[in-house]
Amino acid sequence: MPVLIKVLSQWKLYDSPGNHKIHSDFKPSMGGVAIFLGSLFALVMSLSLTDWANQKYLFISLSVMFLIGLRDDVLALTPKQKLYSQFLPVLLLVFLDNITLNSTYGLIDLPFVPQWVIWFISIFTLIILTNAYNLIDGVDGLAGSIGMVALVFFGLWFYAIGDIVLSLVAMTFVGAILGFLIFNWQPSKIFMGDTGALMIGFLLSFMAIQFINGNHQLPETNQAKFQSSVATAICVVIIPVFDTLRVIILRLRKLQSPFKADRNHLHHQLLNLQFSHAQTVLVLVGINLGFILLAWLLRNQSDQLVLPIVIGICLVINFVIKKAQR
Repeated sequence: MPVLIKVLSQWKLYDSPGNHKIHSDFKPSMGGVAIFLGSLFALVMSLSLTDWANQKYLFISLSVMFLIGLRDDVLALTPKQKLYSQFLPVLLLVFLDNITLNSTYGLIDLPFVPQWVIWFISIFTLIILTNAYNLIDGVDGLAGSIGMVALVFFGLWFYAIGDIVLSLVAMTFVGAILGFLIFNWQPSKIFMGDTGALMIGFLLSFMAIQFINGNHQLPETNQAKFQSSVATAICVVIIPVFDTLRVIILRLRKLQSPFKADRNHLHHQLLNLQFSHAQTVLVLVGINLGFILLAWLLRNQSDQLVLPIVIGICLVINFVIKKAQR
């Protein structure tokens, strides 16, 4: 990280202040380069050639998403260009690796789901969750901390069910993000940039789909089983999901484009309440951990019960923040 910071500073590859951004000075971006290279180095040492072959589409698509973020950090893409380019790694996973949401998981009773619907929902989930994570990268330490919390959960869960490869992938990125956070905590010396945010968001979306499918297929006697597959996955990535849905609804209510950048994100609202960057991160991480604890306490309950509870708590949090600002 110190080497990357020095190189980026010499090359003047900075994230410029202005518009909806919080920082007021020029700082190096592209901290995702160190996260990617550090994780890659560790995985080369820890995974066998067979493991690499079995997960080749994950690593290829993750690398493509990394390059898209790198391109955007060096020479900015328009929002539509950035969105359209993400379909390449997503389609690689969906059509070549069959990473799809294969059923309704008990949410609704349907005897059959058409294949095109499965493809559409899977592509939509990967795209939305990737960009939702990217959108929370607005405060020192926030994206890294939220990413660590979610990946620790997925890493431990995959380890518990015996999927050592995915557990290693998750925990390797946890270690790389921790190394990054040392330099990204307030006052930060470097930002994650789209180089890191798109890559980690994409990894989280992949892990979430794998969790939903794997958990749904577990026998009832397995101690790692959650009865609510979908709601539990949402609880793990609740901050980017809740924040993005909230912002999109606010923009549509104002008849604005959902791609329009603004200062209505959760971290902006907490900063408006005079929270520091560190306090904002700790509050949002605490909320994320609270939802994961809720999922664990309600692990024997179905999605039909847990999902409304999750939605209700999100509405209460939104109401409390609005009330506090008034």
